[in-house]
Amino acid sequence: QVQLVESGGGLVQAGGSLRLSCAASARTFSFYAMGWFRQAPGKEREFVAGISGSSDSTAYADSVTGRFTISRDNTEKTVHLQMNSLKPEDTAVYYCAARRGILRRTRNDYDSWGQGTQVTVSS
Repeated sequence: QVQLVESGGGLVQAGGSLRLSCAASARTFSFYAMGWFRQAPGKEREFVAGISGSSDSTAYADSVTGRFTISRDNTEKTVHLQMNSLKPEDTAVYYCAARRGILRRTRNDYDSWGQGTQVTVSS
């Protein structure tokens, strides 16, 4: 498994921006597809965005398309989620996840998870 540590969460007003980062411990980081998921109180953990190992493929939930951008740096072994035009409904704990192989959208396809970082968007 891969050790993952998220950072960058916080409190922001609606319309603002945040950039989440995730640092990974994998020796062959480029072999792993990376995903961002989020979980709001009382709700299931849901897919937000994902990126393939080589960055040639990305995927987004419909609710964040056009507002969020996922990227990665395989040299630094990091993945980022740039979140713009934030809305109160984006409030959740955001988790970084890794899976060896191709990009997937399903939570159960990922076997390494970070501890999560809280994002709160005030109206």
